[in-house]
Amino acid sequence: MSDVRDPHPHDPVAVYDADVVADERVAEGALRRYGFSAERSWRLINLSENATYLVDDPGTGRTGVLRVHRPDYHTAPAIESELDWLTDLGTHTSISTPAIVPTDDGERVVTVDLDGEPRHAVLFAFVDGAAPDETVLRAAEFETLGEITAVMHRHARAWRRPADFTRFAWDWHHSLGAGARWGRWQDGIAVGPQEQDVLGRAAGVVRGRLAAYGTAPERYGLIHADLRLANLLVDGDRINVIDFDDCGFSWFMYDFGAAVSFLEHDPRLAEWQDAWLRGYRREEPIPVEDEDMIATFVMLRRLLLVAWMGSHSHSRECQEIGPGYTGDSCELAERYLRSGGRAL
Repeated sequence: MSDVRDPHPHDPVAVYDADVVADERVAEGALRRYGFSAERSWRLINLSENATYLVDDPGTGRTGVLRVHRPDYHTAPAIESELDWLTDLGTHTSISTPAIVPTDDGERVVTVDLDGEPRHAVLFAFVDGAAPDETVLRAAEFETLGEITAVMHRHARAWRRPADFTRFAWDWHHSLGAGARWGRWQDGIAVGPQEQDVLGRAAGVVRGRLAAYGTAPERYGLIHADLRLANLLVDGDRINVIDFDDCGFSWFMYDFGAAVSFLEHDPRLAEWQDAWLRGYRREEPIPVEDEDMIATFVMLRRLLLVAWMGSHSHSRECQEIGPGYTGDSCELAERYLRSGGRAL
């Protein structure tokens, strides 16, 4: 998912191109810190919220994946905290995570001054594998995802975080409240008066149920927050978890809402949920009170994505599903409301 701030709303393509050029300048500046040879080359392989480049250096035989962070989202200490968690996960659990490649002077996070603006980048070791095909989603894949999620939650509950650990929260205030990180759902694509009515009523139920559920440590803690099949790289029997960029503090069961991002209205949702829960329970129990909240976390994520689309009209997701996503969101909200917030 991409984040282009558009000071000239009548010329979004020009702004988008300018952001791409800026990312490339950051990448070029960052790569000077890693001791690559003059033969090194790099190319863009993914432009989502961040820009990701594949680096290849025949001169040294080294490869890597450089992530250039978008501006104004994470500070360098917050990125360091992300790296602390994924490193500890990869070291002390069955979860595989990509190794971080330090600079020649041992830094994990590179900061490049881009015309007076600090921009950050991280180099990861190249990881073989491919994400599961999202056009053919099987229950077995969600079962695996549930199992991985449970291992990560168990680690997060027990891990003694470094004293300087800092990550943002996906609580009500920063999701759909006054400090909404991705903007207001009311500003989403094709959100008119009728859509505002039904989505607003659903948001009210979400807020009430979250307040009643609370943030006790067994329910709320450090999560990946974007643990979708798209963020797994499968290489035979080895599964690598990637893209911890949104990791932060939220409700543990929110990770299922993230798992079905953009797919929440699919008729197979109940099947996927059952599979995810089955996999999760192989590693950790789920109290009935937590399972009863899953529909609320799916609805919360859906409203977040309506907001995200409103501020990311250039994105691939908006181009592919666009206004239809809001219409489907309203149908989902109606079902949520009819169930009293307990089913979709």
